[in-house]
Amino acid sequence: MPNTNRITALLQRSQAGLLAAAQAVPEDSWRTPPSPGAWSAAEVFAHLAMVEEAITGGVARMLAAPPKKLAFWQRIHLPPRLSRYRQFKRKTPIPLDPAMVLEKAESLSRHAALRKRALALFSENASRDLQAYRVKHPFFGYLDFNEWFSNIGYHELRHTEQIQEIVEVFQK
Repeated sequence: MPNTNRITALLQRSQAGLLAAAQAVPEDSWRTPPSPGAWSAAEVFAHLAMVEEAITGGVARMLAAPPKKLAFWQRIHLPPRLSRYRQFKRKTPIPLDPAMVLEKAESLSRHAALRKRALALFSENASRDLQAYRVKHPFFGYLDFNEWFSNIGYHELRHTEQIQEIVEVFQK
């Protein structure tokens, strides 16, 4: 069974790094893209919120039904830690909802509430063996319960780097 303490620590560490990076974004630049075609910090946070809501909602629905039987080859997947690396540019399969793009304080508050929800769902089920519960990720293949939560953390680390790059642009 996977080490759930490691996953919880990843989620806490990634959140702390993201929030520290976000604090460095000037309030008046929060909704300003650093360059044409790039996302603003507000848009990055909207994307993260949409992804975390999709994952926690999807995992909750997954647990409400019996696990689906998958062939062996369907259980082979790329590791979620690849989400961390920005060298692998991918377009999000979840289009950005402009209504989710909020001011800085609202973005940070929503992020904290979503992470609290994710950690609660994870800890409620951490002692269960849920490796049979798998849902297809658009890029990595079928991930199990624990891998989906790891993916939240790694995905957040990826976008923390993006926020840090935004900060660098506005500090020049």
